[in-house]
Amino acid sequence: MRKLLVAGLMFGSLLSSCSPEKKAEQAEEQILNVAGGRIERLENFDSKYITPRNVDVWLPDNYSDSKKYAVLYMHDGQMLFDSTTTWNKQEWKVDEVVSDLLKKGTIKDCIVVGVWNIQAERHSDYFPQKPFEALGQTVKDSLISKAKRSENTHLFSTTVNSDNYLKFLVKELKPYIDSHYSVKTDMENTVVAGSSMGGLISMYAICEYPQVFSGAACISTHWPGIMPSADNPVPAKFMEYLDANLPDPTNHKIYFDYGTATLDQYYEPYQLEADKIMEKHGFNSSNWETRKFEGENHSENAWNKRLHIPVTFLLNK
Repeated sequence: MRKLLVAGLMFGSLLSSCSPEKKAEQAEEQILNVAGGRIERLENFDSKYITPRNVDVWLPDNYSDSKKYAVLYMHDGQMLFDSTTTWNKQEWKVDEVVSDLLKKGTIKDCIVVGVWNIQAERHSDYFPQKPFEALGQTVKDSLISKAKRSENTHLFSTTVNSDNYLKFLVKELKPYIDSHYSVKTDMENTVVAGSSMGGLISMYAICEYPQVFSGAACISTHWPGIMPSADNPVPAKFMEYLDANLPDPTNHKIYFDYGTATLDQYYEPYQLEADKIMEKHGFNSSNWETRKFEGENHSENAWNKRLHIPVTFLLNK
């Protein structure tokens, strides 16, 4: 598909203390590559809960204020649309996938809100906080100490901050999107998705805010929480949390998947435990899917090939 050059919104970094409205007034044009629709960028979106970060809002072709759109919130926003700007030159191809589904008429009219991560804080923002706190202080201190000694920048920066990350989504970003775009603001038309640690925080989001999100896509969910190891205490706490906090299956949908190569090869035993919990709480094929993708690895290239499945599941007409 031919890529189109479109104008998004680029706000000066010196305006990070301004309101989003003030930033919009002082916008400059930035050329972004998308296959359909257009991107509006909210640069360094202010927050009292987390470090300011960019938010990319994807609007479909023929976006119009005369319509109302569902909203798909996605994590790791800088990886979603344009591989020429990503660290590994891969992308989710969200614009291609969602545009195609809209043209086929298989999903609701929707927009996509891509929330960028801050690399040094990604693990802290996405690691579900209540399960982390349930580990006990000795284990928590050990995990943080190991992270500080590690050169892996995806581990904890200081501690876990995911409750505040979700407050940012629900109390700051969503109200802005609701008031500045022509969207449906109800739970039924608000869903969330992410991969790896983004899969964990998507699970956590629908459990913590079931009145806000009706659906969650947890793709290549990183159930180990840390680097896979023997006698890892983290997954058991995730399972305990899921068992105690799953939302009502009558009006919520949850999607899980995993591959079998690279990091994904470690996920199946944990996912099978999660599946038992889903069944226990009354989830079935109408409101829950778990899929295994043989041979697929842990990468944007793998996720973009199957993105149409969870998007259709969560936003089908």
